[in-house]
Formats: sequence, C-alpha cells, structure tokens
Amino acid sequence: MPRVDYLAGNGNRERGGYDSAMTTPRAFGEQLRHWRQRRHLSQLELASELQISSRHLSFVETGRSQPSRAMVLRLAESLEVPLRERNSLLIAAGFAPMYATRPYSDPALSAARNAVDLILNGHEPYPALLVDRHWTLHSANRAAMGFFAGVDPALLTPPINVLRVSLHPDGLASRIVNLAQWRTHVLTRLARDLDLTADPTLAQLIAELRSYPGGEEPEPEPDFGGVVVPLQFRIEQGVLSMLSTTTVFGTAVEVTLSELMLEAFYPADEFTAQVFRQLAA
Repeated sequence: MPRVDYLAGNGNRERGGYDSAMTTPRAFGEQLRHWRQRRHLSQLELASELQISSRHLSFVETGRSQPSRAMVLRLAESLEVPLRERNSLLIAAGFAPMYATRPYSDPALSAARNAVDLILNGHEPYPALLVDRHWTLHSANRAAMGFFAGVDPALLTPPINVLRVSLHPDGLASRIVNLAQWRTHVLTRLARDLDLTADPTLAQLIAELRSYPGGEEPEPEPDFGGVVVPLQFRIEQGVLSMLSTTTVFGTAVEVTLSELMLEAFYPADEFTAQVFRQLAA
C-alpha cells in the first residue's frame, strides 16, 4: 500500500550542504565543556578515556591550546555528540564541517527512502510513521494516517508534529484512554533525548507539551507488569492497545538520516489485531 509523505521544510538547510545555523557557533572550549558536563564527566575522567593529560584538556577548554581536527572528532565520539552538533564543534575549532545536511527528498537519500517505504508498507495493517528528532512527521503508512481523523486541521498543517497532535486537547488526547500514563512516558522519553542532544527545539517542545492537560501518572497496567507502556486508543469499534518500537539508521554519517526514527506500532492483544485487519480490508 502507498504511504503518505509530509516533508518538513527547513530554511537553514540547502541541498547537499550544511546547516547554516552553525556559521557562528560558541567558542570550541565552551562547547566542549558544555558536552563534558552534560555527560557528567570530570576533566580527569575524559582525559583518561582519551589517554591525554588532564592539563592539555584543560588548556583546550580554556582556549589556551588549539585542538587538531582529529582531536575534535575523538572528543565528539567519546562524548557521543550528535552529528549536527559535531559540525558545530568543528566549525568552532576552525575546521570545515564534516557531515552533510540534506533534505529528506534529496536524491542522495533515495536508498534510505526506499528502505523506509519497505518498512512502512510492509508494516500494514499496523501503524508506522517516520519522524525526525523534533518529532516532525516525514512519512506515514495508511494505518497511521487513519488515527488523524477528527484532529483539528490547524494541527495537521505541515510541518506536523506527531507529539503535539497526540497530546493536544484538540488532537488525539481525548481518545487516549491512558492519557496520564502515555503523557508521562512521552515526556520522560523527550527529557532523555534532550539530555543527549541539548537541542533547544526539544526543550521548547517539552515545555509546550507539559502545558497541556493530562493528569498524573497512574499505576502501571497490571497486564504489562510495568515492563512496557501501551498506547490505549479509543475508536468506534472499541479500545485498541498497542506497543511501539523505534528503528534508526545505525550507520548514518549524514545529519538528516542520523536524526530519523521509524515508530512502528504492534497490537498488544488479539482484539486490536483483529480490528486493524478489518480496517485494512
């Protein structure tokens, strides 16, 4: 079955180029100290991991010593800095950015798009969608798009943010049976992503989602023993119960590709599986 594309535009990205927002980054030492502290590492711990002296690392952080390109990349790898932010580190250290940033529609990403299409279409009759690290919708199969029926059209104007649609009072929130539990799960996951990426757009999204009504988290559902958080969604036929998995491109060396996530939902009970099969038919 065909899938639906929602390609989000980005004025800072040019085909085959790099993110122009990184042209005036903070000083390299300041950025390095920021990432080291986010990873809860002392200078001694990081220096020991890289097998350099803590004195040299201190000089790099204070700007008294200029790192080589190889050292910048070693530091970024050790600190698990995302590719987009690695470009910023390179520019701040006086080097050209290394990782290209292309729009998802770029011909260079055709192999990746074909792989995504195979997964989205092959996952029918169950929902699956493709989002970036800001949870902007890029593509979805028919089963996933069926959930957007009845959502305020203003929330469905591209670029569509999946989490905003899910938790907004005019979105899907009124149909999520375990809204408090699901909302807590979403916010916890976003907080973890923010800790990894330090992305200000994610911070703004978290603040927005927290402003929506949703209540406190109840006790975990006994059927799942607190192991996973199901999404329980009410439709005309009854309450669907779904589990989700996340798939990423594990060897991506391009910024856009490294930030994409495939969210696939699976039935958590036989009733849900039957309903999805009936809807597909």
